[in-house]
Amino acid sequence: MYNHIWKKYLPFINIQLKRSANGDQVMNLNRVDFERAGTGRKAGYKFMIQFTEGRVSNVISGSALAMNLASVMLEDDNTKKILKQSQYEISLNTKFQLLTKNTRAAKAPEEETTEDKIETPEPEETEVEK
Repeated sequence: MYNHIWKKYLPFINIQLKRSANGDQVMNLNRVDFERAGTGRKAGYKFMIQFTEGRVSNVISGSALAMNLASVMLEDDNTKKILKQSQYEISLNTKFQLLTKNTRAAKAPEEETTEDKIETPEPEETEVEK
């Protein structure tokens, strides 16, 4: 039902996914596109999709809009590559703003251990090697 609309926005969604590593991203969508394609509801649509390692990790069965977005994103090879790199939350609010969050980017520094930071010194030359 909404696939053709999401396909139109997909290149911009990919850009948002990439930029979300530096902070949350917001994109304003055209409300009229969705109202024409949908049931004609004037009230806003609202959903949240969580992607973990290239898969939807939450239940979105109640929203055709969300299910269509998830299927369009997972059908596109470029988008799938981006989604496999991290964890993302994509949500739509009642103002038709699509919000993209990279949920793993914020956690990355905490996951780093002191073992990861230790550098092994270069072996020194011995008298025999000279």
